[in-house]
Amino acid sequence: MPDIANQTKAQTEGALDWVGMSNIEMPLVVGAANEPERPVSAKVDAFVNLKDPKAKGIHMSRLYLLLEELSNNDVLSHQSLRKLLHDFIDSHEGLADQAYVKFTFDYHLRRKALISKKPGWKAYPVTVVGRYDAGKLHLELGVEVPYSSTCPCSAALARQLIQDAFAEQFGTDADVDAELVHRWLGTTKGIVATPHSQRSIAEVKVIMGEQVSELPIIHLIDSIEDALQTPVQAAVKREDEQEFARLNGQNLMFCEDAARRLQHALNQNAVFSDFWIRVNHYESLHAHDAVSITTKGVTGGFKA
Repeated sequence: MPDIANQTKAQTEGALDWVGMSNIEMPLVVGAANEPERPVSAKVDAFVNLKDPKAKGIHMSRLYLLLEELSNNDVLSHQSLRKLLHDFIDSHEGLADQAYVKFTFDYHLRRKALISKKPGWKAYPVTVVGRYDAGKLHLELGVEVPYSSTCPCSAALARQLIQDAFAEQFGTDADVDAELVHRWLGTTKGIVATPHSQRSIAEVKVIMGEQVSELPIIHLIDSIEDALQTPVQAAVKREDEQEFARLNGQNLMFCEDAARRLQHALNQNAVFSDFWIRVNHYESLHAHDAVSITTKGVTGGFKA
């Protein structure tokens, strides 16, 4: 059968940065540090460069079959990702010396509620990127973590209205009955205003250092949730909802605050040699979003 890629020269000569396929759908088994291996449904992008300006094209089927081998007979891990990239290049000897692959999937974790400890599933969008370029291997891990953000300005304005309502109800009498105040605070007349909160998303990408041997998916998610303190919940009872309200009240934050919390947490983390952070507060007051973006500031690394 004719092999056009091997037997035909390019109509117009020129080297190409990347050639390959995107949005390949396939099942994978993911191996993450400190977690059992688990199946996911992934979408994959796979590319190599075309360094020979006269070659007609690459062998896309070879890339696909290498991914098929990973899907059927291996686990997506730090080690298998390295091997896959080298195999991409080896399968295109004379045509390519660079390789790129990206996996996107939802990673499900059982998370316990704040007080009742009732378990529930949460799905975290995860991206794993590998790139082999100029003899250097670049491995990137990305996650999206939902959390709640309560506006500090709104909280201050709500407190002022509550103070005004208290003054109107009880005046300046120094001998106010404590039990009466306690009952009044439990009514809508007592708490006349509440600050506005919104579901928010932290998008974080990190470069995995040379010492990493397994995908640190859970470690990264935990680092983000621990820094923000208000991750969204799965299964909740009333005591969990109350604790969530308390955590929101004690962790008021603008998007700048959230980004700085994450920046500080990841700067203390030696597992990651570089990071990129974008926090998105999907405003309940405004029709637009509040966004903050930051990086570690590594020379030649992520750019905001």
